[in-house]
Amino acid sequence: MIRYLKHGKDVQVRSEDDVKVRSTVEGIIKDIEARGDVAVRDYSRKFDNWDPSDFRLSQGEIEAAMKSLSAREIEDITFAQKQVRNFAQIQR
Repeated sequence: MIRYLKHGKDVQVRSEDDVKVRSTVEGIIKDIEARGDVAVRDYSRKFDNWDPSDFRLSQGEIEAAMKSLSAREIEDITFAQKQVRNFAQIQR
C-alpha cells in the first residue's frame, strides 16, 4: 500500500496561486514602466537587499565577472538567456 507523506496542491489552489503570481508580476512591471530606475532600485533593495551606487557595470567589472566563471557556468547562463528570450518572443 502506498502511503504519501505529502500531497500536492489541487488544481483550484494552483490556479489561484498562478493568478496571484501573475498579478504581482504585472504590478511590478507596470511600476517599473511608470517609475523607471527608481522602481528598479526599490525592488533591488526589497528583493535582494542590494543597493549599488550604479547598476551599470564597467567593462572591467564585466570582464572580471566573466573570468570568475567556469565554462559550464557560462554555458548554463547562455542557455538560460536563450530560454528567457524565446519565452518573451512567444509572449509577444
